[in-house]
Amino acid sequence: MKKITLKDIAAHFGVSVSTVSKAINDSHEISNDLKQRIQEFAKEHHYRPNHVALSLLKKSTKTIGVIVPNILNYFFTQVFYGIEQTANARGYGIISCISDESYLKECQTVDLLSSGTADGIIMSLSEETQAKGNVEHLQDLIENQIPMVMFDRVSDDLDCDKIVVDDFEAGYKTTQHLLRTGCQKIAIVSSIYNSSVGKLRVEGYKKALQENGKDFDEKRIVKVGRNDDLELLISLLIADTEIDGIIALDEMTAVDTLNILKMKGVDVPDQISIVGFTNGRLSKYVSPALSMVSQHGKYIGELAANILIDRIEYEGEMPFTTKLVKTTLIERESTKKLGAKSNIRLG
Repeated sequence: MKKITLKDIAAHFGVSVSTVSKAINDSHEISNDLKQRIQEFAKEHHYRPNHVALSLLKKSTKTIGVIVPNILNYFFTQVFYGIEQTANARGYGIISCISDESYLKECQTVDLLSSGTADGIIMSLSEETQAKGNVEHLQDLIENQIPMVMFDRVSDDLDCDKIVVDDFEAGYKTTQHLLRTGCQKIAIVSSIYNSSVGKLRVEGYKKALQENGKDFDEKRIVKVGRNDDLELLISLLIADTEIDGIIALDEMTAVDTLNILKMKGVDVPDQISIVGFTNGRLSKYVSPALSMVSQHGKYIGELAANILIDRIEYEGEMPFTTKLVKTTLIERESTKKLGAKSNIRLG
C-alpha cells in the first residue's frame, strides 16, 4: 500500500501542504476544528510524519546540500565553485556530495541531507537514476516541502526549480560548425550516453546531419563505459570509417581522444578535428589546444544558489521557474578555422 503523504492529506481537505504540516504539529495558527479533522484523518490513514523534514519549516541550518554525479567532470567543479561563492556571500555554508553516477548512492545522500542537515538541496541526477527513470526519493523531498533546485540533468516528473543547458542546440550548432569547416564524417564519443544531456546532444547532432544531407550512422556513436578501453574504441572508429571530425561529450574524453590520435600519428586538426564539452583548464594546455563548448558552470552554480536561497528565505508562495542557459563554442587549435571570431555563442 502506498503511504499517504502531506500532499495527499492537503488535497483531501483542499488546503496547502503547509497548513497540513502545521495542523499535524498542533500549531495554534490552525483552527481547532480543522486541526482535529486533519489529525484524525492522518491517524486513520496511518500517516507517519517526517519530524525532521517538518522541523525545517521552523528553523534554518544555514546550510545547502549539493549533489553532483561526477566530480572529475570539470563542469560540475565549476558549478560547485559558483554555488559556494554565492552561498557564502549570502551567509550559507554548503555540504558537497557525489553520487558517483549511482542511483543507490544518490538515494542515500538525499536521505542524509533531508534529515535536518540542510535547508535545501541543489542537485544534478546520476546517470543511473536517469536510466531507471525513478525519482520517488526526490518526490518525497518535494512533498515534505524541502526546497530543491535541479540543474543540468533534471526530471520532467518533478515540480521544482530547474536550470537546464540547451544541450540539443549545443549538439546541433557544434555539428554545424564542424560541417562548415569542411568535416564530412563526424563521430560522437560519449561517456554519458544514458544521461538526458548526452541524449539531447546526440539528437542535435542528428538534426544537423539531416539538414545538411548527411546520413546518420549508428557506428559513429562511440559509447564509452566505465570499464571500456577508449584507445581500442577510437582505434576501431578511425580504422573502419573515414572520420574527419569528433565531438567528445566531456572534457576528459576529449583530452584522452586527442592523445590517442596523436599517438597513432593522426594530425589534429588537418586529418581529424576535435571539439569537447566543458571548458576546463586541461583543454587549454594540451597541444593542440582543444576547441570546447562552454556550459557556463560557474554562472549556473551562482544562479542555482540564488534561486534556492530566495525560496528558503521567502515566506510566501513562489512559482517554480525553469531557466535555460545557452552554451558558447570556444575555438582553439583542434578545429579548422572558420573565420576571425574566436568565441561563438551556440543558440
